[in-house]
Amino acid sequence: MSLNTIVLFTIGLNAYALLLIYLRSWLYRVPVYRPMVKNFALSVLPLALFLALAIVLVLTVGFVSRALGIVVGAAGFAVWLLSLPNSGYLITELNQNHRREDEDVPLWYDIIAVLTFAMSGVVNTVLGVLAVQLTFALIVFGDSNSALRAAPVRAMPIVIILLVSIGIYLGRYLRLNSWDVRSPRRMWNKLREHFDSRRSVGNFLLFCATHTVFLLLIYGLIAGPLLEAVATTPDLVTDG
Repeated sequence: MSLNTIVLFTIGLNAYALLLIYLRSWLYRVPVYRPMVKNFALSVLPLALFLALAIVLVLTVGFVSRALGIVVGAAGFAVWLLSLPNSGYLITELNQNHRREDEDVPLWYDIIAVLTFAMSGVVNTVLGVLAVQLTFALIVFGDSNSALRAAPVRAMPIVIILLVSIGIYLGRYLRLNSWDVRSPRRMWNKLREHFDSRRSVGNFLLFCATHTVFLLLIYGLIAGPLLEAVATTPDLVTDG
């Protein structure tokens, strides 16, 4: 599977997820569930941020300086990383909390709609991590294909996906958002109140462990073959 194919099917999955949200309203004469639309927009935000950051980096390095490009890249990566849990957060929509007892929407419709919605967030997460991993390998290790076999490059998805799992938990159970980092005291107070027992800590650790393993398995399934193919392909430019 090529990167272009992954991008194409990711766009298709997102479009289908959004279509099912609005089609639900049209078919069954119920209001559009606006929180789901908002969460969808937040899910694709990290990919939009990555594209914008890539363009800014190319212009900065090409027309200003590499040093400034490093600063811009580091700041942009921090913003991107803070926004990335919004993609994986769609997993939590599987709780079907948007259903109402007085609605005539069949359960089967909401199952496929929410499953598609959740998987679009998972694939958005995978594509975002893959894009950053490839960019990191290129910037730090150059254009050699063997760069993808370097330990830091291989470890990057594990670290990022673990942080994503933590972010999903904080978003779902503490109702924290990416922009709440602007109020560190408020965040600390929420964290202190929430993790006031061993049970809370245990639930947090189990949540993060299960979600991290799940996302890593999906990452390996989608990105693994592509990365392996690139890493084992002889470099186009060799010495001599």
